[in-house]
Amino acid sequence: MRDVFTHRLRVRYSECDQQGVVFNGHYLFFYDVALTEMWREVVGDYGQMVGNGYDLVVAEARIRFREGARFDELLEVSMPVAHLGVTSMVVRPVFRVEGRLIADGEVRHVFIDPASKSKREMPPRVRSALEPFMAAPHGTAPERTGAGGSGAEGAGQAAGAPSGS
Repeated sequence: MRDVFTHRLRVRYSECDQQGVVFNGHYLFFYDVALTEMWREVVGDYGQMVGNGYDLVVAEARIRFREGARFDELLEVSMPVAHLGVTSMVVRPVFRVEGRLIADGEVRHVFIDPASKSKREMPPRVRSALEPFMAAPHGTAPERTGAGGSGAEGAGQAAGAPSGS
């Protein structure tokens, strides 16, 4: 069995739209917060990786909305790593409230050289840190919860880095 990193955050009033549910654009922000916390706990200091000549950019993202999360609900963002390629990685976030599927999706990141912005091979240390989080077949992986507390603080730039590639 493999681990699935999960970060929890509480939906704030300002994140809800006129229908009383989380505005769709916030889900990628929530994903970035969860990825930042996962990176911090599993891989280590993001700034050190950039200092060593590696950065991570979002190349593609999609979210499927199932149900809206609402103000003050505790949103769990599970982060199974679906693919570790030569220069890229894919995470398939799952957003749940009290076990209800709220949204899910797929985000593809590409490793780059921060100076030239050209693709770079994934650092071996990052690969070995993320391999235990590869999605198990048929969704049988147990969850590993990050220290993520009850707020969306700590978003930082970490693994979200600049968007696009």
